[in-house]
Amino acid sequence: MRYNKITDEIVAGLKNIVGPSNVVLDPEKLGVYAGDEVPEAEWKHLPEVVVKPENAEQVAEVIKLANREMIPVTPRGAGTGLAAGAVPMLGGIVLSLEKMNRILEIDKENLFMVVEPGVTTGEVQQRAQEEGYFYAGDPCSADSSFIGGNVATNAGGNKAVKYGTTSRHIYGMEVVTPTGEITTLGGKCVKSSTGYDLVHLLVGSEGTLGIVTKVYLKLLPRPLHNAVLLVPFADMQTAIDIVPKIMTNGGIIPTSIEFMDNLCIKSAEGYLNRTLPYGDAGAYIIIEVEAYTESQLEADFETIGNICLENGGLEVFVGDNKSSQEKIWKARRYLAEALRVTSPVYCMEDIVVPVSNIPRVLAEISQIAEKYSVKIPCFGHAGDGNIHACLLKGNMDDAAWYAVKEKVLDEMYTVTHTHGGKLSGEHGIGAKRKKFMARFTDPVQLKMIKAIKKALDPNLILNPDKVIDVD
Repeated sequence: MRYNKITDEIVAGLKNIVGPSNVVLDPEKLGVYAGDEVPEAEWKHLPEVVVKPENAEQVAEVIKLANREMIPVTPRGAGTGLAAGAVPMLGGIVLSLEKMNRILEIDKENLFMVVEPGVTTGEVQQRAQEEGYFYAGDPCSADSSFIGGNVATNAGGNKAVKYGTTSRHIYGMEVVTPTGEITTLGGKCVKSSTGYDLVHLLVGSEGTLGIVTKVYLKLLPRPLHNAVLLVPFADMQTAIDIVPKIMTNGGIIPTSIEFMDNLCIKSAEGYLNRTLPYGDAGAYIIIEVEAYTESQLEADFETIGNICLENGGLEVFVGDNKSSQEKIWKARRYLAEALRVTSPVYCMEDIVVPVSNIPRVLAEISQIAEKYSVKIPCFGHAGDGNIHACLLKGNMDDAAWYAVKEKVLDEMYTVTHTHGGKLSGEHGIGAKRKKFMARFTDPVQLKMIKAIKKALDPNLILNPDKVIDVD
C-alpha cells in the first residue's frame, strides 16, 4: 500500500479539526510517541504528526481527512503496550487519546461505569471502590495503562483466572469506524442476540478495525475480604501441578494464581534489595482468594494452604492484611522492572497454552535457553496458562542478539504451537509478532481476518502494518 506524506495543507486541516494546541510537530516531542514498552530500537518509529482529539467528532473528522489524503493513522493510548501495537511503523498520524480522559457516568442501578478511552485502569478501579463497587479488570500496568488500550489488546492480568480478560467486562462502546463514521455498539444490556457481536469483534482488534471513544464497563459488588498466599516449591512441575488441584477442590475459585521461576525470584531479590523466603526455591506460586465473610475467607485459604502442603509446597505464607499482601505481591508486580535492570534490552513474550501443558513448555524453553546459552526467565498467570518468557540480551552485541533472538523465538513459538498454544495471551500481536502470526495461524482464519479488515477499512489507513499484512 502506498501512503502519502504529511503536507503543510494536511497539518492546517488537522489544526482546524482539533485546534493548534492539539497538533504536535516538534521532533523532540514526537519522540515520546515513537515507541511503546518494547525496548528494542527496531520497534521505534517517529510519527510525522501527533493529534490529540478531545471528542468522537474530532476523531471522526481526522479519520475522514486521513482517508481523503491516504495517510496512515496509528491510534495510541498510554504507550504501555508490549507488542509495538501503537507504534507508527509507516509514519503518518499518531492519534493520541490522552485528552479523552473523563469518567462520564456511574450507573448504580444497572452497575455500569461509562468512561472515555484515556482514563487509566487504576482510576476506574479506585472510583468503583469509592462507590462501593468493583471493576475486575486488573492488568499489571493498571496504574498507567488506559482503558482504551485494555480494550484494544483484550488485556488480562492477575485476576483473569476468576474474572476473565477485559472482554468479559465490556458490554458496549462508542466507535469511530475506519471510514470516519460514529456508532455505538452494545450498551447497558447484559445480554443480546441481536445480530453479530460487533462489540467483541472490536475488543482485541488492536486499533485496526475502529477507534473506541467511549466504553461501557460492568461493575460488580465489591468483595469485602481477601488474602494472599505465597507458596514456594522445589520445582516448577510440582508447582504447576497444584493448579488443577486447587481449581477442582470444594468449589473455590481463586482470584489469582501466579507463578515465578527461580531466575525471576533472584531478579526480584536484586531489584528489591531484600532476601525473599525460600529464595533458592524452584518456583513460587502466589494465590489470592476473596470472600464476603471473614469465616469463609479463612476456610478457603486454609483449604488451599493444606492442598499446597500436601502436594509439595515447602511452606505457606499468608498475607491477610494490606501490608503483608503488598509484601508478597511486590516481587511479582515489579518483575518487568527487575528484569530490565538485569538486562535493559530484552524480548518479553506472551505465549499461552493449556494449563496442564505449562510444565512441558517451560521445560522445552529451558532447553532452548541452554542450547543458545541465553537466559529466559519465565513468570505469568498459572491459572490461565499465560507464560511471560523473557529473553535477556545481557552482554551480547547487537548482531549476536538479533541472530539469537530470531532462532529462539522461532523455536519457542514452534513449541507453543505444538502444545496447543497461541502466540499471545494478553499483549497482542502488534508489529512485533506479525510475521509469526502469518506463520502460526490457520490459513482459513487468516483469510477471514483479511476479509474483515478490507471490509471495514477499505483504504487500509487504520493502524497498518499490525497483526497481519493485507494485500
